Amino acid sequence: MDKVVFVTGATSGIGKSCAFRFAASGYKVIIAGRRSDRLAIIEAALKSEFSTDVFSLMLDVTNRENVDQAIGSLPEKFRKIDVLINNAGLALGLEPLHEGNPVEWDRMIDTNVKGLLNVSHAVIPLMISQGKGHIINIGSIAGREAYAKGNVYCATKAAVDSLSKTMRMDLLPYGIKVTQIAPGAVETEFSIVRFNGDEQRANAVYKGFEPLHPEDVADVVHYAASLPAHVNINDLLLMPTAQAAATQIYRV
Repeated sequence: MDKVVFVTGATSGIGKSCAFRFAASGYKVIIAGRRSDRLAIIEAALKSEFSTDVFSLMLDVTNRENVDQAIGSLPEKFRKIDVLINNAGLALGLEPLHEGNPVEWDRMIDTNVKGLLNVSHAVIPLMISQGKGHIINIGSIAGREAYAKGNVYCATKAAVDSLSKTMRMDLLPYGIKVTQIAPGAVETEFSIVRFNGDEQRANAVYKGFEPLHPEDVADVVHYAASLPAHVNINDLLLMPTAQAAATQIYRV
């Protein structure tokens, strides 16, 4: 296989699992993230386990100039990007709007919305030039069902939902697929980040039920990318069996 996948937020969680899942099926892999130490470890592991080509990209998706420069400088063999996985994202805080931290709002908006826009804007011309491509945006149940104290995070994921729909329309003439994969509860660093390193509070989020694992989401992402050229999954909501809605989880 001579295909390239580009994964943002690849240093942990869903992004890391996507990198390993696609490498396992023979893809060349571009792993992008802000933590150089983790990128180096993941690159070494991918090369050792799968003997595939890997390119690490130090990337802050919130910095448009950095994104344009980094993607513009990709080596030739990595410039034919077949699949872009817009995974970089985060939640910060869980307070009523009037008690929220505007600095955290900015970071969520800059990462979850502007970051997706920055990377897509830089990659899409490469896909147009080759006449094909697949963009997979990692959304969330929070983009479908707002919940109390989720305010800005829910709004950013609702934006991902809308952007996925409009990107699909805009890119229709170019043969570029656009898919949104929207998970429910996934046990990653997500809650540790949201609660500023409070592991006790983060662990309580997943107590009493089995949440999705990052590998579960990566399997679904890979499946969507593996369908024939004439088939596209527009939108997929993925939940653990114990979860029926954003805030409805059966715990034992």
